[in-house]
Amino acid sequence: MASNKGVRIAGFVMSGLVIAFMVFDGGMKLVPFDIVIKSTVELGYPASSNLIRGLGVVALVCTALYAWPRTAVLGAILLTAYMGGAVASHLRVGNPLFSHMLFGVYLAIFAWGGLYLRDARVRALLPISLPANES
Repeated sequence: MASNKGVRIAGFVMSGLVIAFMVFDGGMKLVPFDIVIKSTVELGYPASSNLIRGLGVVALVCTALYAWPRTAVLGAILLTAYMGGAVASHLRVGNPLFSHMLFGVYLAIFAWGGLYLRDARVRALLPISLPANES
């Protein structure tokens, strides 16, 4: 793998982007703004401020677990599950595939990619190696 310091920095940048998006998303759900209520209703859920706030709390707790190094793997697992629910919601209402439905998949890949690059324990658990050069 390239320079260990460069790899870790790339991992922290990727993870930081995921964390920033999730804090923004979860924070908007805590308020909740009219656009958040409207979007939630469009996904087939009731216009319940309590439901939306609950989703915001879940998102922020998962994000906090992901951001904290000791619980980052658990956080990544929980964020992946949360994103799976988002994918299922978009699938159910027939939203576009690449822009809406798979956005949760993109975010989960970014979360795991960032964790993989910043945490040697995850790299040891999931070794990705290039094929041996057969000369």
